[in-house]
Order: sequence, then C-alpha cells, then structure tokens
Amino acid sequence: MSLSRRGLLAAAGAVTAGGAVTAAAPVGAATVSPASARSGRGRVRTGFDRLAADGYRLLSGERVGVVTNPTGITRDARHIVDVMHPDDRVNLVAVFGPEHGFRGTAQAGGSEGRYDDPATGLPVYDTYLKSGQPLADIFTASGVQTIVFDIQDAGARFYTYIWTLYDCMQAAALAGKRFVVLDRPNPVTGRAALGPVLDKAFATFVGREPIAQAHGMTVTELAGLFNGEFLTQPVELETVRMSGWRRSDFFDATGLPWVPPSPNMPTPDTALVYSGTCLFEGTNLSEGRGTTRPFELLGAEGIDRRWAQAANALELPGVRFREAYFAPTFSKFQGKTVGGVQLHVHDRESYDPVRTGIGLLVTAKRTWSGFAWRPDNWIDKLTGSAKVRTMIDAGAGTDEVVGAWRDELAAFRAVRKRYLRY
Repeated sequence: MSLSRRGLLAAAGAVTAGGAVTAAAPVGAATVSPASARSGRGRVRTGFDRLAADGYRLLSGERVGVVTNPTGITRDARHIVDVMHPDDRVNLVAVFGPEHGFRGTAQAGGSEGRYDDPATGLPVYDTYLKSGQPLADIFTASGVQTIVFDIQDAGARFYTYIWTLYDCMQAAALAGKRFVVLDRPNPVTGRAALGPVLDKAFATFVGREPIAQAHGMTVTELAGLFNGEFLTQPVELETVRMSGWRRSDFFDATGLPWVPPSPNMPTPDTALVYSGTCLFEGTNLSEGRGTTRPFELLGAEGIDRRWAQAANALELPGVRFREAYFAPTFSKFQGKTVGGVQLHVHDRESYDPVRTGIGLLVTAKRTWSGFAWRPDNWIDKLTGSAKVRTMIDAGAGTDEVVGAWRDELAAFRAVRKRYLRY
C-alpha cells in the first residue's frame, strides 16, 4: 500500500478551507478476511502503524514534535517516540506531555513538567493546563513545524486528553504549525453518543465544547469536529486513520495491546463504565480510586446492602450490582473500610454507562442519608450543567433525568454524524 502525503489526505479525510474533514470510505476495510474480522486478532492497524508503514512520508522534511503519553505504542508495545527517534526518516525534535506526563509518572491532576527525556535526550514540554497563546509560545520555542498527536482516549467528555487535543490544535493554529492526528480505537465502540451535552457556561478542562458525555468518536473524528465546529481559527489539520476498525468494536476485538491511559484506567473494563461512574467524583462517595477496580467499585462509610438492592431494582440493561466492601489505599476514605457496590457488566452490547451512572446517583441519594455533592458542585462540570444535580435533588427518577437531555443529544448526534469516518 502506497500512502503519499496527497494519498493520505484523500484516504484519511482531506481538509477543506473551513477546517472540516471530508468523508472517505474506511481504508483497508475490504481487505479484512471474515476469520480475522471475527477474532479481531491482528486486524486493526493504528494511525501510527500506517504512518510508519509508509515511511513517515507525511512528516518528510519537517521538524516534528509529538504530543503523546505511555499509550502511544506500536503493535509490539514499543513507544512511538523510541521508534521514531533513531529513524533517519523522521526529524523528531520535541515531545509534549499531557496530564500524567509523557512517560506517565504523575497521578491525576499532575504532570511531569519540563525535562529532557533520559532515553532519547529529547526535550519534553508540559502541556497540562496550558492553552491559547501560552501553549502556542511553547510550540514556537520548541522549534517544531509539525505537531503529531497520538494518545489513547477513553470515550468520555471529561477524560482530559481530548481537550489536550483541542488546546493543542488551537495553539498550533495560533503558532502557524501543521497538526497531524494519528487515530486509535474508541475502546468502548463508536456506535452511539450518550448522555447530556455540555452547556458552554460550564466549560472547563473536563469539557471545553458542547459534546455528549459519551461522545462515541475516535480522536481523528473529534479533531475534525473541533476544527469544523468549534475553533475560531482552524488549524492546518491532517489525519491518519486506522484500518480494520469498525464502530461496533470493543477494545478486545482490535488485537491491540492495552496500556492504561492514566493510573486509574487500568483495563478496558474501566473505560466501559467510566463515562457513567466518573460522576461519583462529584459526590462524597469514593469512585474506587485506590482500589484495583476504580470506577467499578463505589462506596462510602455507612452504606450497606440497601444501595445494591435499590440499584438492581432499576433493572438497568446489561449490568448487575453486588454489595461490596473495600478499603481504598489512597484518595477518598484512604485506609478505611467502606460499603457500596461493584458493577458487573454482563451484556456490554445493551449496557448504557451514562444511564447507569444516573441510576446509581439517584439510588445512592435515596438509600444513604449521608449522600452529598462535592461543595464546589463539581458534578455540574462533569455533567455539563446544573440540570442533573438539581433534578436529583428535587426527587427526579432515572428515566426523568435521562429524558431531560433528549433534545440536546439529538442535536449533537446530527452534528456528530457529519464527522464520522468509519
């Protein structure tokens, strides 16, 4: 397969003058055999795998910087920076690290700062919580001409890497840099967008623009959406799509190695529930940080079996709830034994993580007298408005809360559809 820069633009989605990415048929989809499609083993090639197979022609003659983290790996689990750095076909001059850092040494809400990478000697710049002109100045100071983004997403609006993507695209436009996004799978499929849509009045780093709580897109699709709908100054955007990925694929169907995108996202099972149970960050309950099952274990001191019973009584599709007790090693309730629930997803095809998260909030408030929102109303930032919090406080049930975002979700789905590439 020959992929010239012109060919990549045609196959991966050409960029229009207005910044929107044009549609194209899935590259390589026709070459997937029925047997490999069923097993998924070895079927999916990431954007980086395809870029490398073409000899990095898309980056030829450019001084390149890479925005990445430990998830930026090849099929054989080598980091892309370690692969590109000694390759004469790529002039890699800088690395840019997001939250948790380039090598992943920092916990939630942290980064690695500015340093020289011991393995390659490359300068590593910190992008975390930087945006606009200050981030553009970092790109300028680094001397790069083209910025490459390659990070595994988790599929939720409040997972910060997609807003690192957004901020870097915006800053690259300000600095006059070309921007290349290498695609990776949405680990929880790309079948549907779910949940409330952000109200811009509640925009933060866990949600810059009005997209759904579970967006159901890949990073190249999101890049096209950001460039075409939200950035006032579109960036010179190019994308390298995957081959062999289908919207119905969960991560285990891809044949790709899983690297935790952040310390509390240890498995694809975590990603499956995360877009719903992360809402418990906005409460006084533990969301399972400090356990081996973050976001699958939820609880607090004083909660007993009644919560699991109430949650099971909702008969939410695809999931059951087990009465559980655990002692977090850090974060909320560190070293204390708390009671709560563990989620057991038994049918991920029918499972709705956002509805489940709302159902758990509703039943937690009804069965535990100690339930409280975080004093800073962080739940509003996570859900994208005050609506969920105020409706639950007023006694609304799961169906009523979920029904409140029907119209805004339908509107987002209509916009989203224009940017889907698989």
